[in-house]
Amino acid sequence: MMAKAKNAAKVNLTPGRIDALICPDGEDSAYLWDSKQPGLAVRARSSGNKYYFFQRRLEGVIFKQTIGLVASEQWDLGRARTEAGKLSRLIDLGIDPREQIKEEAKAKAQAKAAAKQMAEAAERESTRSSTIFSTAWESYLKANWQYWGERHRKNHLWAMQAPGLPYKRGDGVTIAGPLFILHNKPLASLTSKQLEKLLVNEVAKRPTAMAQAYRILRAFLIWCEEQPRFKGLASPTEVLTRSVKRMVPASKARKVSLQKEQLALWFEAINKIDDPSQAAYLQFLLLAGARSTEAKTLHWKDVDFTWRTINIGDKVEGVRTIPLTPYLAQTLNALPRRNEWVFSSARLSTTGHINEANHALTRAMQLAGLPHIAPHDLRRSFGTLAEWMDCPLGVVAQIQGHAPSALAEKHYRVRSIDFLRMWHTKIEGWILEQAGITQPSEYQKLGLREVGQK
Repeated sequence: MMAKAKNAAKVNLTPGRIDALICPDGEDSAYLWDSKQPGLAVRARSSGNKYYFFQRRLEGVIFKQTIGLVASEQWDLGRARTEAGKLSRLIDLGIDPREQIKEEAKAKAQAKAAAKQMAEAAERESTRSSTIFSTAWESYLKANWQYWGERHRKNHLWAMQAPGLPYKRGDGVTIAGPLFILHNKPLASLTSKQLEKLLVNEVAKRPTAMAQAYRILRAFLIWCEEQPRFKGLASPTEVLTRSVKRMVPASKARKVSLQKEQLALWFEAINKIDDPSQAAYLQFLLLAGARSTEAKTLHWKDVDFTWRTINIGDKVEGVRTIPLTPYLAQTLNALPRRNEWVFSSARLSTTGHINEANHALTRAMQLAGLPHIAPHDLRRSFGTLAEWMDCPLGVVAQIQGHAPSALAEKHYRVRSIDFLRMWHTKIEGWILEQAGITQPSEYQKLGLREVGQK
C-alpha cells in the first residue's frame, strides 16, 4: 500500500484545489484525498496528468482503481464521487469491484450480442416474409424435379405457365396457367380469401384444370411448411380452409376405354398412321398396358427377342419384367433401329424418341369414326379387356406395374415370367381375335432387322 505520510490529509475536494494540485519535483505521484467520499483521491503524476483515483482495503488486501482522467469530458468531480461511492458500497458488501466490473462488462456484451442477433433475425424475417411466390415455387421444383415423372413435371410447368408465349407447334400463344396470377405476389400474402377469389374466377372457366391446379398448390404449400425458410409464410391449415376446399370441383375418375366391338376399327386406323414408331407405340400401350412414359423411354437393350421378355422402367418397383407376346415381338422387330430407343423419332427430337402420339391417335380415331380416346386410356383398356379372359386380377396388375392391393398379393404371390406369359399371350390373342387379326405363333422365329435409318 502506498504511504500517505506526505499527503494523507483529507480535504473537501473542489475544482480549485484539484487545479492547484501538482506533483513535486523528484516524486512520481501526489495525492489529494477527499474528505467527503471515503477512498476517493485525485492523483497528480509527474507527467502532468491528473486522475480520479479510488483506494480501500478489501479483506486485508489493498484495492486500487483508477476512475478516469480529470481533464476528460466524461469525468467531473460529481461523477467521480458517484463512481467512488459505488465502488465503496461493493467493498462494504465484501464484493471485489473488479469482478463486478467483469460481470457487468460480460452482461453488457451479451446484451449487445443478443440485440444484434435480434436485429439480424428481424432482418431475416423481413426478407423471408417478402419472399415472392415464384421464388419458393422454383425451389420446390428444383427439390422435387428428379422424383417426378414426365407428366407430373409438365403439369407443374402448365400450372405456372406465363401467358403470351408462342406455341412450340402451330400458331397462337399460351394462356396463363391457373396459378400464374400468384407468381409475383409475396408468399406470405396468400390467404384463404385470396384463394377463394382465384377459385371463383378459374372454376367458372376451367373447373377440371383448376381442380388439378389446387392439388398442385396444396402439395406445394405442404412442402413449404416443412422448409425452415418458408415455414409459416403460408400455412396450409390457414390457407386451405374448409370454405376453400368446398369450392374445388370434385375429381371424377376417367372411365374411357376401348370396347371389344371397336377393336377392329381401331387397329385398322392405327396401322394407317404414317409413322411406324407412333403406330407401334400406341399398339404397345394397348397390348402391354404400359404407362406412356414407360413406353416412350423403352430401350432396345431392354427387349429380349430370344427369351421373349421386356424390362420396363417402373415408377413403383424401379424395373419390372413382362412377357414379350408374339404380336408385340413381331411389331417391335419391324421397327427401324435409328438409335437406342425402341420408339425412335423420325423427326428432329431433343430426346431421340417420340415425344407424344396424341395428335396421331386423335386423327386415327376421327377417321375410324370412333370416340376420342387418349394414350393413357389405352392402358386402362388393357385392364378392362383382360377381364373377358377371366384373368386373375393380380396377373394384370403385375403386368401393368400396379402396386399390390392386398396382403396376399404383396407377400404370398410370386408369379414366374412363364406364368405371366401364358396369361398375357391369351389376352393379346383374344384382343387380336376381336380385331380380326391372326396372332403369330408364339414360337415363330424372328429375323431381326439390322440397325439402320430406314
